Amino acid sequence: MKKISVILLFILLYGCSNNRIISTFDILTEFNQEVASVLYLKSDCDTIYLTDHFPLLDSPDSITSPNVKTTLIDKDKFVIFSNREDVLSYINIWKDKKKVSLFTIRDTDQKWDTIRPWIITQGHLDYKIELLFSEIPGKVIVMWQNTILPDNFYSFSETKMSVTIPALADSMFRSSIRIIAVTPDGRTTNDVLVKLQYGKVLDNTANLTRKDKQGFILYSLMIDRFNNGNKTNDKPLNESDVLPTVDYHGGDIKGITEKIKSGFFNNLGINTIWISPIAQNVEGAWGLDKDPFTRFSAYHGYWPVNPTVIDYHFGTDAELRGMLDEAHKNNLNVILDYVANHLHQESHVLKNNPDWNTPMSLPDGRPNIRLFDEQRLTTWFDTFLPTLDLERNDVCEAMTDSALYWLQTYDFDGFRHDAAKHIPEKYWRMLTKKIKQRIDNPDIFQIGETYGKPQLLRSYVKSGMLDSQFDFGIYHSAVNTFGTPDNTMKDLFKDLTRSLNCYGYHNLMGNISGNHDKPRFISVAGGTVSLKENTKAAGRKRKIEVGDTVAYRKLALLESFMFTIPGIPCIYQGDEYGVPGANDPDNRRMMQFDEYDHNESKLLETVKKLTKIRSSSLPLIYGDLIPLYCDDDLFAFVRVYMGKKVIAAFNRSGESKELNIQLPFNASFTNLKTNFGQIIENNNDTLTILLEPYAFEILTE
Repeated sequence: MKKISVILLFILLYGCSNNRIISTFDILTEFNQEVASVLYLKSDCDTIYLTDHFPLLDSPDSITSPNVKTTLIDKDKFVIFSNREDVLSYINIWKDKKKVSLFTIRDTDQKWDTIRPWIITQGHLDYKIELLFSEIPGKVIVMWQNTILPDNFYSFSETKMSVTIPALADSMFRSSIRIIAVTPDGRTTNDVLVKLQYGKVLDNTANLTRKDKQGFILYSLMIDRFNNGNKTNDKPLNESDVLPTVDYHGGDIKGITEKIKSGFFNNLGINTIWISPIAQNVEGAWGLDKDPFTRFSAYHGYWPVNPTVIDYHFGTDAELRGMLDEAHKNNLNVILDYVANHLHQESHVLKNNPDWNTPMSLPDGRPNIRLFDEQRLTTWFDTFLPTLDLERNDVCEAMTDSALYWLQTYDFDGFRHDAAKHIPEKYWRMLTKKIKQRIDNPDIFQIGETYGKPQLLRSYVKSGMLDSQFDFGIYHSAVNTFGTPDNTMKDLFKDLTRSLNCYGYHNLMGNISGNHDKPRFISVAGGTVSLKENTKAAGRKRKIEVGDTVAYRKLALLESFMFTIPGIPCIYQGDEYGVPGANDPDNRRMMQFDEYDHNESKLLETVKKLTKIRSSSLPLIYGDLIPLYCDDDLFAFVRVYMGKKVIAAFNRSGESKELNIQLPFNASFTNLKTNFGQIIENNNDTLTILLEPYAFEILTE
């Protein structure tokens, strides 16, 4: 009895007709509450930080696996040995005779732009989930949360599989079944995700809450350029050497509150607001551009001097609390843009600790300025913005505590982290561990900004570091495909396949319409600014408008694509109605909330319809993706969840196109309806979609 009281034996039940069959597991319960990330193996011998996946789990008793060998070398570090045949496996982490598990996938030999064999969910009945495979699998691993389900929880019939939900799931509000398979010749499938609510399949969007991250729809706003709600804090520099475009415009926190109360975000269909940094920034004008001549204010918020004080330009403590309260009353999350990479040279923190920054000069005498790839972790963004040496423990402790301050003091729902790739992994491990230890909110969301290869982005996306990053690879590919003649749909399809194979088919990567560091897509698509010119200088030397009004249709194409692929769609302020502009600062014009012209109004209504379809469609939130057709101008795919399907089709050409598609599984086209006015014809097992120039269609049931 004493042994059982210490180990705590869990009983999992599964149903077979009307019988209940008992299986037993020793689960490390406290580490089975939040889903751990997949462990990707890069070579025959990988050194792994356990806390990258379980941030609060250290000093395990042992780590075991049926296929790979492991050796503990520290309380939170181990070495894993695998071979090329171990494409898919798992490891068990043991402590006090209980365990949790991690998927392991060896991806060094995976071709990321190769279409994978697929698995889809066909439906569910009571506590059973039915799945269909495109090929007979060689191995299948099924997890509930971080617990491997033994083979008596599922059964096969060639390419069909039935999985029984464990009874222990009945006690959890939200949990997950995850399934990955590999073919006999070593090709991994897509990953399947099934969300549960108290042990039953979540099959109605009415049961989603604002905390369900796959259901997020982000809206990115720059506070100073959004809405002016309190004119008493309007204090522009008004200096002769500062152009009006780079001075303060008056937007503030109270202005956000006004728009929350007016229903702006709810009417648009947004559920998560990302606000620009609010920490106290430097006073006065800094930096210098010579053509045209100007210096810059810190209106954007990215030049902090005090990382735990609200900048008076943006508001007060009371106004911030009021905004967050109002957001949550309106079922909105708010995530804060936080800057940890650097402080302005006028910061009292740096003046009191002059050795906290990295050297501005390299050993060879070159200035270490804007060497973003060559000196990724040490380079300065400008001569007055020292990069912090976050490899030092004291600096890392101080800056993670400063970030934590905003979660402990205010009811934020997460962070957007600036310049994530320039910050060492040590910082992310420390910050996420502190959040898990000290913040009583398991749903804090962290998304990073990283420009680079998919491997670099993914190295930060782990359950012990960041939830997500913005997928700039997909963004750049989509911009070139829909906005320029430089890419074809085949290029976009290849990049999407690479992204899904790298980050997973149920990733939380941010899919943006644009951001404050990019020229406005609509002006690129309209021909008034070229990606082959200096897009910053373009906006400073000439007035940038939309140009060819076909750009409104192209922007709708871009946004429809971002709203239908896996990940989290994110609208940059103004992209919902098509504000033009070149790059910084021309892409940061003050928001317009009314008096839209015909094209702007039409685009706005399209975006509202997109957000509505996205938020009401479980296939678009949790569905698996299967490509249906692709050529230079056309692309179509289907998203499937529990037998329900959504088909998305896109035409990037200036001509009408006929698209004929067939589903690779037994499914009917009869219940599909159009949402964007394109014509469809159902011919038995073939669906014909007639797409107008620069048009798309989303077919729903």
